[in-house]
Amino acid sequence: MADAEKTYDVIVLGAGSTGENVADIAVRGGLSAVLVEAELVGGECSYWACMPSKALLRGSEALAAARAVQGAAAAVTGEQDVAATLARRTSFTSDWNDSSQVEWVQGAGIDLVRGTGRLAGEKCVVVTSVDGTEQTLTARQAVAVCTGSMAKMPPVEGLADVRPWTSREATSATTAPGRLVVIGGGYVGCEMATAWQQLGSQVILLQRGGGLLPGLEPAAGDAVLASLREMGVDVRLGADVTGARRDGDEVVVSTADGEFRGDEVLVATGRAARTEDIGLDTVGLEPGAYLDVDESLQVPGTPWLYAVGDVNGRKQLTHMGKYQARQAGAAIVARARGAQVDLADWSPFVATADRLAAPSVVFTEPQVGAVGRTAAQAAEAGLPHRVVQYDIGSVAGAAVFADGYTGTAIAVVDTEREVLLGVTFVGAGIAELLHSATIAIVGEVPISRLWHAVPSYPTISEVWLRLLETYRG
Repeated sequence: MADAEKTYDVIVLGAGSTGENVADIAVRGGLSAVLVEAELVGGECSYWACMPSKALLRGSEALAAARAVQGAAAAVTGEQDVAATLARRTSFTSDWNDSSQVEWVQGAGIDLVRGTGRLAGEKCVVVTSVDGTEQTLTARQAVAVCTGSMAKMPPVEGLADVRPWTSREATSATTAPGRLVVIGGGYVGCEMATAWQQLGSQVILLQRGGGLLPGLEPAAGDAVLASLREMGVDVRLGADVTGARRDGDEVVVSTADGEFRGDEVLVATGRAARTEDIGLDTVGLEPGAYLDVDESLQVPGTPWLYAVGDVNGRKQLTHMGKYQARQAGAAIVARARGAQVDLADWSPFVATADRLAAPSVVFTEPQVGAVGRTAAQAAEAGLPHRVVQYDIGSVAGAAVFADGYTGTAIAVVDTEREVLLGVTFVGAGIAELLHSATIAIVGEVPISRLWHAVPSYPTISEVWLRLLETYRG
């Protein structure tokens, strides 16, 4: 049975943080908007990614910080309360209840339709509810696909049949597995190996490549590798997984170098677009693929269709999805008013940050913060550059922060324009340093001007002065 058709200016498929922001910007711009969501309003970040994962890691990080300061270390007389840590994690997900998020949506003047939304032609979406009831929605201006991404399962024999964990199970588990096998050494693999090893599991991490955190500066992966091994994680590099099976209650993961056994296996080998079953074929697009977009997040050749956040594959980070949502929402509102949208850099309607300076933090021990290009990426792009590196532990603020502080700051400088191309920080507590680097890169602040941005003493930020001094020679 189909309900009567409803019409809105903007239909948003997916009520995660990206979709919420697209709808909010549209409504603030005077348009009507509806969110279509089959799962929890708030999406992956709120319930299975950013928030619960960082809550799992924070207790261990706080203990490590206290133990690294003489005097304070004496106060740490016990071990982490794992049950309390998991309870705190659960509080950040509101026990996987989205009522507060729904309340926000309603308060923002946005409609919400529960169910699975599928495109059914131009500006048309059919929503199927849990009970099978169908409702047709029509957009006057735009449909924004904000369905995000999902864990990608590699084509390994038997792996899909052993009931593997993905990032969802890894962040929502109610007890620590005795033994956890992690496949993949990227952001998720390294963070979850860190979290569960410190919460009582014995973790084995299998990484196909020759280092952890590929795509970042090699020094970052090396530091995290050393830390994981020091905390007891069995890290195997060059481990090509060839098969998996269940042997009673155990999961057995096969590699060319032998078998590894655990109680659970976490697959953390990347993400895939959630576009398989949203009706892309009805508008001439390929189901299951990432959606190509222009700088305003509009799908080329389909001017009423936008793809925002993870679903376009540009930068799969929550803050970048929200950024894209703000830009796409502004573009939708402008076009609805009949305005021409300028796609030049720095236009208020385009997304450029994800190709110029997308910041990211890996919340391992040590933390890794990176923004802009690595040295390898600068070389690949043919940019004239110089790499400047400084030991953060030599900075007075770092010595105050923790006894025996170790860390590294790496800057990639365009030697022709004398601006920063990329910056990487590796060390305890460096996450809050990253935005200063982001501003310097996005603003293309010349080195000669940065010299006059004087860091406070004694803080870890003094590493900025030391990097500039090293560059100047």
